Amino acid sequence: MIGGKAVGYSDERLERIFDRTSGYCHLCSRKLVFCNYAIRGARGAWNVEHSIPRALGGTDHLNNLYPAHIDCNEMKGTNCTKRSRAAHGRTRAPYSVTKRIQKREDNALRKAIITGAAGGAMFGPPGVIIGAFLGAISGYDENPDW
Repeated sequence: MIGGKAVGYSDERLERIFDRTSGYCHLCSRKLVFCNYAIRGARGAWNVEHSIPRALGGTDHLNNLYPAHIDCNEMKGTNCTKRSRAAHGRTRAPYSVTKRIQKREDNALRKAIITGAAGGAMFGPPGVIIGAFLGAISGYDENPDW
């Protein structure tokens, strides 16, 4: 460690790792704070976690690197990621920023169709419009990671 940063991780690389999960821990899915990288005890403190640990042949390729709370990373140790996520009731990492936007749009469309149809069945054409509008808002507001 030099100045709170692990040797070998540039600011750009840390940003790419952090953005892979939209700033959420890939093990417990709680929020991380980018500026608290490697600052033990700070709110949302995190470090780079190897999904397949280096001790088990994991690499430093981006597809093996995820952001994780320091404590989550230490608790995982050399265990598999699947078990560590399961301990937190999770089956996969949180979505990236791009994937999160796409999932929210998909949720909005899905709920707009469903509630628009229900509104139309109950209240006719005005019900379609109102139901679709409310469904779209509700769908977009859903957390796509849950």
